[in-house]
Amino acid sequence: NSYTDSEEKIGYALADVRDKIIIATKSAYRKGDADMVKRNVELSLKRMKTDYIDILQFHNPDFCPGEDDPAYQYLLEMKRAGVVRHIGITNHRLFVAHQAIESGLYETLQFPFSVLATEKDIEVVEKCREADMGFICMKAMSGGLIREPRATFAFLQRYPHVVPIYGVQRMEELREWLALDAQPPVWDEGLEASIEKERRELSGDFCRSCGYCLPCPQGLPIPNAARIQFLMTRSPYK
Repeated sequence: NSYTDSEEKIGYALADVRDKIIIATKSAYRKGDADMVKRNVELSLKRMKTDYIDILQFHNPDFCPGEDDPAYQYLLEMKRAGVVRHIGITNHRLFVAHQAIESGLYETLQFPFSVLATEKDIEVVEKCREADMGFICMKAMSGGLIREPRATFAFLQRYPHVVPIYGVQRMEELREWLALDAQPPVWDEGLEASIEKERRELSGDFCRSCGYCLPCPQGLPIPNAARIQFLMTRSPYK
């Protein structure tokens, strides 16, 4: 509910088909602060015009909240009441991802995953599968820097327990993903070759524009500065 007016839009657009969709949202997390999570859950329910949330996730905590944490206990109460159907966690840190999987407390993990994934990233995905834990893939297009939707789609189809977030912003993008879903491309040597250039240019640490480096004490737009080379060389000219 901290992502501008996204939840209001869901409420206006989808309230009349609520029984046909799965809604996942997040709450900010502060250690031991159940009241903050409670306020966020109540706000999300009101904005999305619903009386339950399918997946409620702790949003990028610095560590994995444990079972004795009051905030987690609150979500357990909401789960018993049917207000929250499943409890999840999101993160960008490998060690927190492993903590969450090993804790057995969370039903889903949302974590960055794409065709640029390293062996360590794939290990997290496989550990989720072995633990019967859902994996929600964020940054599937690495913040818009990957230019091969077909390769992205085919790569993620190799992991059937992974639910990707593609980052759709325009109707033509939505139509493109729906067309790929209707006729899924197969990951083959051709797609592998097409993505090798992406891997060479984007391998290692690069800015995915998550914004967790902000605010800058000097007021600098750090993500824009970190991405300017890619914005100049990889973005559509328009």
